[in-house]
Amino acid sequence: MKKYLNLFDFSQEVNYRTEILSGLTVALALVPEAIAFALIAGLNPLTGLYAAFVMGLVTSILGGRPGMISGATGAIAVVIVSLAMSHGVEYVFATVILAGLIQMTAGFLRLGKLMRLVPQPVIFGFVNGLAIIIFMSQLVQFKSADGSWLTGTTLYIFLGLVLLTMLVIWGLPKLTKVFPASLAAILIVFGIVLAFGIDTRSIGDIASIRGGFPPFHIPEIPFEWETLQIIFPYAAIVAGVGLIESLLTLNIVDEITETRGRGNKEAVAQGTANILSGFFSGMGGCAMIGQSLINTSNGARARLSGIVASVMLLMFVMFGADFIEMVPMAALTGLMIMVSLGTFEWASLRTFRRMPKSDVLVMILVTLVTVFLHNLALAVLVGVIISALVFAWDNAKRIRARKRIDENGVKHYEIYGPLFFGSTTLFNEKFDVANDPDEVIIDFAESRIVDMSAIEALNKITERYSKMGKKVHLKHLSQDCRRLLANADALIEVNVLEDPTYKVAVDRL
Repeated sequence: MKKYLNLFDFSQEVNYRTEILSGLTVALALVPEAIAFALIAGLNPLTGLYAAFVMGLVTSILGGRPGMISGATGAIAVVIVSLAMSHGVEYVFATVILAGLIQMTAGFLRLGKLMRLVPQPVIFGFVNGLAIIIFMSQLVQFKSADGSWLTGTTLYIFLGLVLLTMLVIWGLPKLTKVFPASLAAILIVFGIVLAFGIDTRSIGDIASIRGGFPPFHIPEIPFEWETLQIIFPYAAIVAGVGLIESLLTLNIVDEITETRGRGNKEAVAQGTANILSGFFSGMGGCAMIGQSLINTSNGARARLSGIVASVMLLMFVMFGADFIEMVPMAALTGLMIMVSLGTFEWASLRTFRRMPKSDVLVMILVTLVTVFLHNLALAVLVGVIISALVFAWDNAKRIRARKRIDENGVKHYEIYGPLFFGSTTLFNEKFDVANDPDEVIIDFAESRIVDMSAIEALNKITERYSKMGKKVHLKHLSQDCRRLLANADALIEVNVLEDPTYKVAVDRL
């Protein structure tokens, strides 16, 4: 029994009451989100609900981040909408399955560690952009069925219920943390609406959630090369967007809980969940930052809350549709607005004057791309590329050379800073080949040869000395630099000085 508990991260320290109540809250919040995302993708609402159930259950059991919630998401819906409109839902199911296989492959290849390359300004921009998207997505609830804004009594009632929900979520934790504030707010608003017979929009006004257990079936598509050509580009984008959003959400939950998740395990779990989602009539998905923050803010830290949320969502669909469809949308709107306010990194605004201008630019740019293009993968990719270019530019300017001539008439060039593609031009400008003595030592004690461009730069400078009949020694080359030179097929044929007292720390494999 102990092994079973360890496998699912259950222990005596888990607060089962908190986990169950938090899972119920998340399940209620998942319903309108799953319906909305399915409609965005042009699919039946049950397709989104089934995806939320399968994704949430599988990742809660197998994922690398206990407490994180997965389900149908807008990021995935935006990707597959054109496929659904042009080829139909069966192609969507096949695409989700293929995307899952790609994600599992990424996990097995341990590509989750690539998230280390995402700098903090990119994460800030991503989170802030996502918070704005969550907030903006709630504005549609303030519109009527014909798309016009609510007015008069209808608006005041809806706005009042939203503000009441937000007030309860904000104020209840100051009084007691025994009961999750989010669930309490939903129940209070629900009770007021029922008790006073208030006429306001409910979940049932959006779409019916009544259904059965997700039906298993193999996607009805032609198994031929042309089909693969159609679905593969979509599958690759779905896999990439899903992994980026899931692993960034994992990092955010890590910071909140002060624990560490396992990115590669999460990638495998996301892939497994998407494969099963495709076979069980779901539109696929990934981690949901909004629901994950609801869960963690309620105090949930184990896998049980995610399992409860998924199972309860299925129970709503199969047995509780009539009751759940009566839940006021105002309560869920207020809940999601509070989530957006909690998601936004307000501290990032205070760092504008203290952060480098390049980091501020990256953060703002990622936020704008996230908000206006709704393409989270592109936003992160743009941020990483710009950050990498800025880093390369800054390091390119740091190459230095201290020069001296010893008592034997040998000139020493002591190089400081990394020698790579960005710094080769400045490196070449440091040498005075024509006026240097017959023997020169280039000392790399405070430098490192990084790439092929650096090797080529060394090759050119030594050729210039060789043409003038002068000898060059390379000194204090670390072992990895020597391996790099050796792998370059001995482009540089110069004497490498050995220094028995010099020791180099190298990475251990």
